[in-house]
Formats: sequence, structure tokens, C-alpha cells
Amino acid sequence: MNKFVTLILFFSFFACSSSKNNDNFCPPEKAPELIGQKAIADFFTHDNFWLVTTDEYQSIHYAEACAAFGAARLASLTGDHETIKKLTERYMRVIEDSIPITGNHVDGNVYGILPLELYKHTDIEAFKKQGLWLADQQWENPTPEGLTYQTRFWIDDIWMIGSLQTQAYRVTGNPVYIERAATEIAAYLDKLQQANGLFHHGPGFPFFWGRGNGWVAAGLSEVISELPATNEHYSKILEGYKKMMNALVEYQAPNGMWRQLIDKDFAWEETSCTAMFGYALRMGVKSGRLKGKKYTKAYENAWLALTDYLNEEGKLTEVCIGTGQQNDINFYLERPRITGDFHGQAPLMWFAWSLIDK
Repeated sequence: MNKFVTLILFFSFFACSSSKNNDNFCPPEKAPELIGQKAIADFFTHDNFWLVTTDEYQSIHYAEACAAFGAARLASLTGDHETIKKLTERYMRVIEDSIPITGNHVDGNVYGILPLELYKHTDIEAFKKQGLWLADQQWENPTPEGLTYQTRFWIDDIWMIGSLQTQAYRVTGNPVYIERAATEIAAYLDKLQQANGLFHHGPGFPFFWGRGNGWVAAGLSEVISELPATNEHYSKILEGYKKMMNALVEYQAPNGMWRQLIDKDFAWEETSCTAMFGYALRMGVKSGRLKGKKYTKAYENAWLALTDYLNEEGKLTEVCIGTGQQNDINFYLERPRITGDFHGQAPLMWFAWSLIDK
């Protein structure tokens, strides 16, 4: 066991922290510092890149990018310099070995969140250049409404587009990036948010799929965390975010989990969406945008329940596989469940980071 993990194990007995109201809401074995380190250790068991090649684009899979993004955030916050070094070496290979990252699709461009995050911790200009190229490519040929040409009104895109443009804003301070994110998200809210606060998977697909809504919740959290209150879309986005958070509290299962189809109590409990919703709620409470004990209790219960699904290897179980859109409820209810997939490991690390960060 390395020295860093030893320290994590020691301090976890004193550091299961969360809200100001309850600094010890979980037992030591569920401490976010400890769980986060387990997830990081599992990440590095994946020696090979998860490469994607389609007719539209080539890239490292967005789920790997999101997991590495989470690992970088966690490692920076906890002072885990070894992990930052390993991530830097791994993803410099993408640049130096000319591994194809073409963009041209929301699922390809979102890779840019990772090099931009690594740039924040390393000052390596190649990472910044790559990330900003992917962010700017999204707006090379905007629509007449000012939206990216990649707009397709799938709810996943609220994260895929919003997180990338927000990351570019964080790195550069250039308001054009957060303006892009706000314009895009406002359009998606108008098109997809339903009266109950949740989101259909897409136009013509009237199902409240868990992880799809998870991408929305996480994406809204990222954008609203940086969006100036003076922005013309701020009120709309904040209202949409709060409306969704209230719905999530209402539909949370008694044990703290959320389900594959959020509004169906006969649907199975799914871990990736639970991690995403817990993250979004925690971010709102931490920023003061969500006020009330019900929100704190919701994300605390989510963490306690979610970590019961973590196996001894640091892998989340009960993760829905990648899911396209179909107008058939059984398509969603019968999706295979897998263990240790990056779709689950990524938001687990985001959630852990949000609990540690004050």
C-alpha cells in the first residue's frame, strides 16, 4: 500500500465530511476521500484507451474523458500529485502519439474537458490548445439562433456542450464561452424540460431516463456555477435547475437511490444517475442556490445508498449500459446492467469531489 493511500485510510476515520449541519453523516468506510481514492485506483487498471471510431468522428470515449476529468479534480483537491502525474503522462500520449481526436460530434468534442482540466493543474500549453480547439470547433458554423451546429436536442448534450464551454471559460476567462453555454442550455430547457421538472430523453421519446437526466443535472450544475447573474439566460437556467432539483427530491427512492426510469417505482435502482443527481444537489447546497434541509438530506442519503453498490475492487455495480433513444418503455427497463463502467465511475468521482470540496 502506498503512502498516499495509507494517509487516506487514516484520515478517513475523521474526515467523512459534507454539510455544515452534519459533518459526520456517513461511517468512516464511506468517507468520500476513501471512496474517491478507490475509484482513482480502479481507473488506472484500464491500461488501454477506450477508443471510438464512427462515420462521424474519432475520439477517446466521452465516458473515459469524464472519468479522467473526475480523477484529476479529486487528485488536485486532495494533493495527490502522483495521480496528476500519471494522468498527465497518459493523456500527453494522445497528443504526442497523434491518437485521433476529430471532434465534429458532441460525444467527441466533450473530450476537451479533460485536457482543459489537466492544463489547470500542469500549465502544459498543449493541453490548453487541444481543449480550446474542441470548444471552438463546436461553434464554427453556428445556427441562426446562435446554437452550435452539433445541436440535436438529446438531453445528454446539456453536459456534452455545457461542460466543455464552461471549462473553456474557466481556463480563459473569455465570456464568449459561458455565453455559448447559456444560450445552448436555455434552448434545451425550452425544448425538453417537462412540467414536472424532469426531461424527456428527446423529442418524441417521452421517458425520464435516469442517466440522461443525470447528464442534465450535472451539466446545469457546471454552467450555473460559473454563469454571471447578469447573463440574460441566468434566471431561466437557475429556475430550470431548481425545478429539476425539486423533482429529484420528490422522486428519490426511500433508500436514497434513483431509478432507471425516474418516475416509475417498479424500475430498477441505477447507480450512475444516483451519483449524478447527488453531485448536482450537493453543488447547489454548497453554492447556496439550494436552501433547505431536504436537499442536504437527499444528497447525503444518495451517498450512503450509492456506496453500498461499490464492490471490493472499487467498481460501481448496477450501471446502465450506453443507451440510445427508443419509443418503448421496455427498451429502458430491460437495458443490461454492468459493473465498473466509466459511465458510473465518472460521476462517483464527481460526487466524492463535491463532498470533499468546501
